[in-house]
Amino acid sequence: MLHLKTAEEVELLRASNQLVSRTLAVLAEKIQPGVSTLELDKLAEEYILDNGAVPGFKGYNNFPKTLCTSVNDEVVHGILSKYVLKDGDIVSIDCGVILKGYYGDSAFTFEVGEVDKEIVKLLENTRSSLEKGVKEAVSGNRIGDVSNAVQTKAESGGYSVVRELVGHGLGKLLHEAPEVPNYGKRGRGQRMKEGLVICIEPMINLGTRNVRQMQDGWTIKTVDGKPSAHFEYAVAVGKEKADVLTTFEFIDEVLNKK
Repeated sequence: MLHLKTAEEVELLRASNQLVSRTLAVLAEKIQPGVSTLELDKLAEEYILDNGAVPGFKGYNNFPKTLCTSVNDEVVHGILSKYVLKDGDIVSIDCGVILKGYYGDSAFTFEVGEVDKEIVKLLENTRSSLEKGVKEAVSGNRIGDVSNAVQTKAESGGYSVVRELVGHGLGKLLHEAPEVPNYGKRGRGQRMKEGLVICIEPMINLGTRNVRQMQDGWTIKTVDGKPSAHFEYAVAVGKEKADVLTTFEFIDEVLNKK
């Protein structure tokens, strides 16, 4: 069943997702060669707690950390360690919070130092794929309309779409109905209604779409070892247009000053 949110609940979800947005911007200031993913995790947890929330991922199904940090060929759910970021890396940071009982959930893939142009184009396409999907999150449309928009944009650049991992509904639970795949056909799937809040999160690979899970039980990697990018918004379905509860503006401000 879909849990449609009231206007008040949408505002609570906006607040939690804006906190995630600000947390990612704080991390953006620190991301550079020589910084460990463990340092980033500590910084994020501190910032979240200081702002009256708690980490949304830590302890979720026994996940051990505040952030999912996925480097290069790691697609999602990377369990951070003492890994030190290097020049030319990319790192997807997926962050969640719980604020006043409601989840925030967003992801952004960052460049570390000077990144190969081919990989920069992958990031640009993945972010554009997200934006295309968001435009379809309108009352009366179907989930397949979102999915198809993401897939069409990603594949138009020659990239592949991960199929085993999907977006999801968001509210008092981190994962609510419906699932939101990044591939599909227009006119298919659940019909969306105003008040539905979903996370749209393209996971797009430079090479093959095939992935594998590592022995830690969490980290997902590309089979061919090529890089993967991941961007995520929380979006409230609107009557005439989507209401994006997340923002990348804070991150962009930081990155544009670097």
